[in-house]
Amino acid sequence: MTLFGHRVPRMASLIIWLIIWEIVGQLELLMLFPPFSSVLVAMAEVVTARSFAEAVWITLSSYALGMALSLVVGISIGILMGLFKPIDNMLNMWVNIFLSAPLSALVPIFMILFGLGTPTVVVTVFMFAVWIIVLDTRAGVQNISPSLIEMSRSFGANRWERARIVLLAALPEILAGIRLGMVRGVKGVVIGQLLVSIIGVGALFSLYQQNFLMSHFWALVVLLFTFALTMADLIGRLEKRIEYYAHVRS
Repeated sequence: MTLFGHRVPRMASLIIWLIIWEIVGQLELLMLFPPFSSVLVAMAEVVTARSFAEAVWITLSSYALGMALSLVVGISIGILMGLFKPIDNMLNMWVNIFLSAPLSALVPIFMILFGLGTPTVVVTVFMFAVWIIVLDTRAGVQNISPSLIEMSRSFGANRWERARIVLLAALPEILAGIRLGMVRGVKGVVIGQLLVSIIGVGALFSLYQQNFLMSHFWALVVLLFTFALTMADLIGRLEKRIEYYAHVRS
């Protein structure tokens, strides 16, 4: 980031916002925004609490299962849509509808279908994450040069070998979809636990909110944001490592 001709570290903007947060909190202008220093103190209490470890285990297991289903289904459907025009024509509209729809409104329906428990949270994570993975995988497959497929056939590649070639060639877009899907999945797991199953991190949010423990509430928010951004950054670094395929396929 460059400011007035000088290179400024990216963390500088974050530090500025934290300073503003601290000032607003110290002035006690809003009860909902305690000083950031209080949030840091509360964060230590949140992380060391036994309830936090239990909530994290429940949340991470639901998140991991939902994301695993999203990856398998999303990449498979995206590849089929990218390779076969009739499948693309049949599913493209529905994928875009679910991607742009307010999925939070569908959570009560998931509750009726799957009950008040972990299955509903898993389905919510899946619904939030899968559609962007489908679209990015589809875009990656459609950007593959037809000559690459023709060459694989001319060298006698079987169906599975051609599928591997397609997967590797579309990998940059697939990873981009996974990165976005993981961030959306974090939102899905929190919404699922809050609206349907008051378990895991959702239960902690409700507990802190009902008891006006706003420092603890914001500490949990910061931890969730940190987790989501860390996962996105790790996938982003992996994207840069496999940029080779993006150059080779063109």
